[in-house]
Amino acid sequence: MESKIGSLKLKSRFLLAPMLEPNDIAFRLLCKKAGCALTYTGMVSPLSKKEIVLHDKPAIQIFGNSEKGISAFIKKYDKKVSLWDFNLGCPSKLSRKLQHGAFICEDIKIVKKILNEMKSSTKKPITIKLRKSKDTYKIAKIAGGYVDAIAIHPRTISQGYSGNPDYNFALKLKKAVSVPVIYSGNVNEKNAGDILRDFDFVFIGREAIGNPNIFSRLNNTKSKYNFSDYLKLAKKYKLPFRQIKMQAMWFTKGLKNAKEKRRKLLMVKTIEGLSLEII
Repeated sequence: MESKIGSLKLKSRFLLAPMLEPNDIAFRLLCKKAGCALTYTGMVSPLSKKEIVLHDKPAIQIFGNSEKGISAFIKKYDKKVSLWDFNLGCPSKLSRKLQHGAFICEDIKIVKKILNEMKSSTKKPITIKLRKSKDTYKIAKIAGGYVDAIAIHPRTISQGYSGNPDYNFALKLKKAVSVPVIYSGNVNEKNAGDILRDFDFVFIGREAIGNPNIFSRLNNTKSKYNFSDYLKLAKKYKLPFRQIKMQAMWFTKGLKNAKEKRRKLLMVKTIEGLSLEII
């Protein structure tokens, strides 16, 4: 089934949620190979000077509390991305301190300025991600004039990633806007199909960590990838050892004696050692 976000045609309705630590280039490529329709990067500052590898042609999720640097940043990477996303949902302590993510939702003027800057800087589709708050519906309606889809994670800032998402809150948002809505929050293999009866797309987040094959299973294909496949890509892109080791820990999920494997991985200090412990 072909679906679209703006002008972007997608082969399925299963998207990799924007996650900061898991979503390195090797992991994103593996998810894409497994059948993920669109990968998102973690949050990236438009003021960052660090080069970003975008060989999976992902959505870049940007964050900030002003329009500063956005136009130049989009111009630099526009040909290498599928769409642009603005984070209005991060509940972290750092986001609180720097007044970005979910913490700028009360300042409608700044939100409009940023979305206008994005809209005027690219012809690619634009999405935003929101959380449950008293300002969510208001921002969603305003954003409708700038974006091609809205992602909703119906937990509050205080909930973080704990407790139950308010599914009814997300349903009301879906009815209140005219653009496609991406549902985020506790999506898994068992409930994804049911959620897609109510929403246009789903973000697969924590269930995908260490488990890129979830996209293969959701799409009823036979692709199977493991840590060895991740490691080949990680070496190709020269990812730091710390990042590879963290992924190795996640890839133990579902393996026999996973707890013991993680205990041994803690002591490993070489890439070759990671392979020996997890395979």
